[in-house]
Amino acid sequence: MRQSRGLYATLILLYAFLLGPFLVIFIAAFGADATLAFPPRGGFSLHWFANVFQTSQFIESFWISLGVALLATFIALLLGIPVAYALVNFRFPGQGVLETIFSSPILVPGLVVGFAMLRFFVLFSGVNVFTGLLIGHTAVLFPYSVRVVSASLRNLDPALEQAAISLGANRLRSFMLVVLPNVRAGVAAAFILAFITSFNNVPISLFLTGPGVTTLPISMLVYMEYYYDPTIAALSTLLILFTIVLVQGAERLLGLSQFV
Repeated sequence: MRQSRGLYATLILLYAFLLGPFLVIFIAAFGADATLAFPPRGGFSLHWFANVFQTSQFIESFWISLGVALLATFIALLLGIPVAYALVNFRFPGQGVLETIFSSPILVPGLVVGFAMLRFFVLFSGVNVFTGLLIGHTAVLFPYSVRVVSASLRNLDPALEQAAISLGANRLRSFMLVVLPNVRAGVAAAFILAFITSFNNVPISLFLTGPGVTTLPISMLVYMEYYYDPTIAALSTLLILFTIVLVQGAERLLGLSQFV
């Protein structure tokens, strides 16, 4: 009995530690006072949620973040799916080293990766800000696409592809008609995970954004330098809800936890 009570107490403390900051932000977003505070002062208000949609920098940066996240995720999957297939189905010298290199963008601290990419793009001044940002996000998302799709491919019975090949299909045709449809849930899970990672990314975007091309997380940081009102809390609440809905929807439809 005492052991069970101790376990429940530990679990409650753990949840309080993990969810407490989000609860504080959520409650502070409804304060009527012009200064961000917890507990909120001045009563209850939805004014700051309305202010989110009236602030042009948030609207513009939202669409930039959405565009970069979608494009980077698509490119990362386009490159990552063939790489995952090769790593799962073939054995060759240096494969372990190659897998480590492919994973390096998520093993190295994000600020280091962002700074290195900034210095790299400075050497090639012809690359515009949006293209550099897109390349940076794609590099970060590539390891996620390889790992998630690889997990899905390892769960696939290789006899299915071998049967298609024995019936006359070449490897490319068997991949497109047999393998890819059977791992579509894993590909969708990789898409959702990569999209969320890109949309919420700060370290890479911090170094690679520029005039006229700013992502939403960076716009939030800039806003907080000049204003300390509950608008950021309101926007953070909306982003938390957006992420929860997206992840939970993916889990219910696709079983996201099977692949990540």
